[in-house]
Amino acid sequence: MKTERRSVIKKMFASVVGLTGLGIAANAKSSGTMDKEAGNVTTLQDVPLFSGNTKFGNLLFVSGKGAHVAPFEIKAHTEIVLQELEKELKNAGSSMEKVLKVNVYLNDIADYKGMNEVFKGRFGAKPPVRTTVAVAKGGVPGDSLVEMDCIAYI
Repeated sequence: MKTERRSVIKKMFASVVGLTGLGIAANAKSSGTMDKEAGNVTTLQDVPLFSGNTKFGNLLFVSGKGAHVAPFEIKAHTEIVLQELEKELKNAGSSMEKVLKVNVYLNDIADYKGMNEVFKGRFGAKPPVRTTVAVAKGGVPGDSLVEMDCIAYI
């Protein structure tokens, strides 16, 4: 008896949640928030490879930015990467203060302290959430010591 009742309750709950989810998706689609807008598209042999940013509703997703220049020092590379992120954000109608999430990829975890010294205070009084990882063997692409991507709102 208890098993049957739980099964019925689970089915009812699933149908309500499913209908609610469908309604949210339908409203988003009809209001145009499901449309994706890509900016700064990079191509490879005339085929789109990735976008510098993508807008989805009022969210902005910025692709990874690296510093592919000398000097090969973490503070200099972090400064370059943050400047590139800020430039991409501004060009897309956002700002550093509107960043919600940052992913930081370090070539070497030993650079964590130096990266933090340059990173701190760059996103206003309410900094975004952040994930920082050291990449696996092979390092960050293009000889950059650090790469960052982010999610912001517009």
